[in-house]
Amino acid sequence: MAEQQYTGAVGRRKTAIARVRLAPGGGRILINEKAPLNYLGRRTLETAALNPLRLTDNLRRFDISVKVDGGGVSGQAGAVAHGIARALIDFDESLRPVLKRAGLLTRDARMKERKKYGLKRARKAPQYTKR
Repeated sequence: MAEQQYTGAVGRRKTAIARVRLAPGGGRILINEKAPLNYLGRRTLETAALNPLRLTDNLRRFDISVKVDGGGVSGQAGAVAHGIARALIDFDESLRPVLKRAGLLTRDARMKERKKYGLKRARKAPQYTKR
């Protein structure tokens, strides 16, 4: 039985975590066993998730399987893009400058700020009344 060679990477965005497997193939892409547009729901999110492949002209070169969990669909799309970019670097180091310039290798650390006691949200205070 032949063992298939693949490159794996993890991408993160907000509270979403994407585990990406990249293998040489014909361009089949699955996110949680579904087509990217079916899973993410919007063309803009699909474009954002597959942006690393478009920038490096590798859209039809790899079969990609992604397991993504946590967060919402927007965070998941960002996590998928981050994971694919990292996996591409593991596969071919010469793609690094292109992906770095596009900002796809940087983990976007912006998270939702926690709610503080005495406030309505993270920073919104209750209305002040003087009298």
